[in-house]
Amino acid sequence: MTSRVPMVSLERARELGDAMGMPARRTQSEAFRVLANNPGVARVAYHQLMQLLENNKFDTRLRELMIMRIGWVTGSAYEWAQHWRVATTAGIPPEDILAVRDWGNSEHLTQADKAILAATDECLAGRSISDAAWAEVAKHVTEPAQQVEFVIAMGNWMMFSLLFRNLRIPLAQGVAVWPPDGQASPAAEC
Repeated sequence: MTSRVPMVSLERARELGDAMGMPARRTQSEAFRVLANNPGVARVAYHQLMQLLENNKFDTRLRELMIMRIGWVTGSAYEWAQHWRVATTAGIPPEDILAVRDWGNSEHLTQADKAILAATDECLAGRSISDAAWAEVAKHVTEPAQQVEFVIAMGNWMMFSLLFRNLRIPLAQGVAVWPPDGQASPAAEC
């Protein structure tokens, strides 16, 4: 797949990342190199991303399962592949990650996992989180700061899925598509 928008050079990405105070490893990604065509947007998007990934209050497991669900439902191969690595590195068992494909029938997921995924699915369907779904989320995500971050994080990764798919940002060379089994989301464009 060829990106609809060219990537800036690695050197330019490094320069912009340095000016933004970003770790070098973040500036080398295909996503950053495409966003770097608009440094102001890249700055805002990546500062929010860093806050949510590195200074998070919302539980990492719940966040990563939510992101994997967003990637699956929206057919974002980039989001799925990138967060497969993040989720497994965070210690989430592969069978739990794969369970997001059909979470309602999974025996691997906790009630907290299912509450987050139900709320995520409501938003992915274009609705607000229902009172019933929110009540389930609030049983497990009790702190207001975590609740706010949950909704912001969901919107953030829905936005990134939109970005990845519509700009057709490619995966890095050697990164497996739809790990671990190559099974693509039914929503994925081939």
